[in-house]
Amino acid sequence: MDRKKIAIIGAGLGGLSAALRLRILGYDVDVYEQNNFVGGKAGQISEQGFRFDTGPSLITMPFVLVELFKSSGEKLEDYITLEQLPITCKYFFPDSTIINAYADVDNFATEIENKTFDNAKSVKKYLNYCEKIYKLSSDLFLFKSFTEKKNFFSLSALKALFNIKSLDTNRTMHDANSSFFKDYRNIQLFDRYATYNGSNPYKAPATLNIIQHVEYNLGGFISLEGIHSIPKAIKNVAEKKGVRFFLNSNVQKIVHNNNVVTGIIINDKTKDYDIVVSNSDVENTYRNLLDDKISRAAKKYSAIEKSSSAIVFCWGVEGLNQNLEVHNILFSCNYKIEFDELFEKNKTPNDPTIYIYISSKFKEDDAPKGYENWFVMINAPYNNNQNWDEEVKKAREIIINKISTHLDFDLRNKIKFEKVLTPVNIERQTSSIGGSIYGISSNNRMAAFLRQQNQSKNYKGLYFCGGSAHPGGGIPLVLLSGKITADLINKYKKER
Repeated sequence: MDRKKIAIIGAGLGGLSAALRLRILGYDVDVYEQNNFVGGKAGQISEQGFRFDTGPSLITMPFVLVELFKSSGEKLEDYITLEQLPITCKYFFPDSTIINAYADVDNFATEIENKTFDNAKSVKKYLNYCEKIYKLSSDLFLFKSFTEKKNFFSLSALKALFNIKSLDTNRTMHDANSSFFKDYRNIQLFDRYATYNGSNPYKAPATLNIIQHVEYNLGGFISLEGIHSIPKAIKNVAEKKGVRFFLNSNVQKIVHNNNVVTGIIINDKTKDYDIVVSNSDVENTYRNLLDDKISRAAKKYSAIEKSSSAIVFCWGVEGLNQNLEVHNILFSCNYKIEFDELFEKNKTPNDPTIYIYISSKFKEDDAPKGYENWFVMINAPYNNNQNWDEEVKKAREIIINKISTHLDFDLRNKIKFEKVLTPVNIERQTSSIGGSIYGISSNNRMAAFLRQQNQSKNYKGLYFCGGSAHPGGGIPLVLLSGKITADLINKYKKER
């Protein structure tokens, strides 16, 4: 085979997945990363004895990771130790109800029956519904490319098309969840999963309820070494196989001639490549790397509603709080208002839902003895010239007061270390336009079809992977985007 040279822009999980798979297929692969670390949004902060994972904190569909390592002749367990927590998440509601989302579905269903007005059967019926959507849609929507017409004529695709009603595209997540549960607390709990791809449950299609199947029926896991161990492990294997990494290397432009990609510009020098894979944010790729603001694809993508961003407080907290699990949610009083503020008013909610992730509860050296590392996050709008100093100041007071009230814990005087991330920081570090974590939102029933496909139709030799491209955000989907991209490149290798 003529060994084609491939440049991958960005060493996020999608870029790492594509790099390793392409190298295994025999390509020469160079990865360029603007930061001094790999992982993209799955990064980390280590200061004053505290370590924080700065991105995703729960691993679902672990078989995707297992298969990636197996494809390279390696064993995942030689690099990463996955473990399922007995409680996936602990939910705190404004009326003081506490619901433990047990990993065991029977226990979780019983917990909901004991704490709310719904019974255990309703939970199992709901999760069966979520499983049905997953089984009908996953092969076509998660594991394959939309650019391949033949994928629509596979047995699984035809089954999905013949059962189109079961994909539940005409209802919103909230409407669907309201049809299964009477208790607002359960509706709010399951509506929450729209935020897994930065969307609004009152607008996002109910098809996204596959996420609940993935987390509850297939299981949620942690890496005992921390989430950042995943990109580090993939990089180690990729280097072992011959992938070259260039950190602190910010790609300035993608070079193209008559819409044919010929290389990249870095440090004002042109480097020739047969193929370029952008693991950067799709809109950033069009706007800044291609200088393309006028093509149909560029205009379409920039016009779609962006996903939410976040305000994050990395707090080193004195003391060990027994009321909290590894993953915790403190819900807002009115979810509808919260999402209206996020997406309609483009402002940080006055009563935000708060997520707290404490990895030191299973990885003790992530904090000094007698302390915990609290990753505290609220959903925020993407950056649109808001006064983020004021937004952060307001959010900090709200969060501290809410946590102190819910947990009867004097948090204000227990914070001994603080690092803050805003949409501006996220945009600067990840090149995500506006700090939009997932690129576009899924606040449209056609969202799956609007997402950037992995092979560019406009630029020959250009491919996309990562959370803003097909099939979407989250660890398993981003890894799958790298696989789909590598498979497409290998299939069309003779075109150039």
